[in-house]
Amino acid sequence: MENGIANLLGALSLAVMDRIEQGAREVVGRGGETPAALIVIGYGQGMTNDKLRRILGLSHSGTVRLVDRLVSDRLVERRAGKDGREVALHLTASGAASRNELLASRISAVTSLLDVLSAAERKQLATLIHELLARQDTSEMDRFTICRMCDDRVCTNCPLPTSKGQHAR
Repeated sequence: MENGIANLLGALSLAVMDRIEQGAREVVGRGGETPAALIVIGYGQGMTNDKLRRILGLSHSGTVRLVDRLVSDRLVERRAGKDGREVALHLTASGAASRNELLASRISAVTSLLDVLSAAERKQLATLIHELLARQDTSEMDRFTICRMCDDRVCTNCPLPTSKGQHAR
């Protein structure tokens, strides 16, 4: 039974990601980590190349190339960081607009999968997903990585614990 559930959840996860990736390519014309980078940088928490690298799981050089493309596409700009030595990444107006489109596209892609469920079934699924996430053993960086495509305007009370071993919130 457990293998069957895991297999089904894996298939559903791929269906969700395929829809999200297709929508992202339509919005920004690029796939890979570009959409996630725009969303993460848009959280506005003093994003640096190194923090972005850790969240996206990229190498240093891969992150530099990604940021260079975002700057070249006029979606991101580099500014002086907090201590003057680091560089902070900020969305341009065009980058913020693209981010909003990405977030809307993501919600739309996933919502279309849920349309086949009744209101009661959606509520039940929401409860199960919330509980599943709340019981994960995650660090702060894990949370950033898992939530790298989340719409922080919709998810105002993330169920993921923010430190290893902390399951209650």
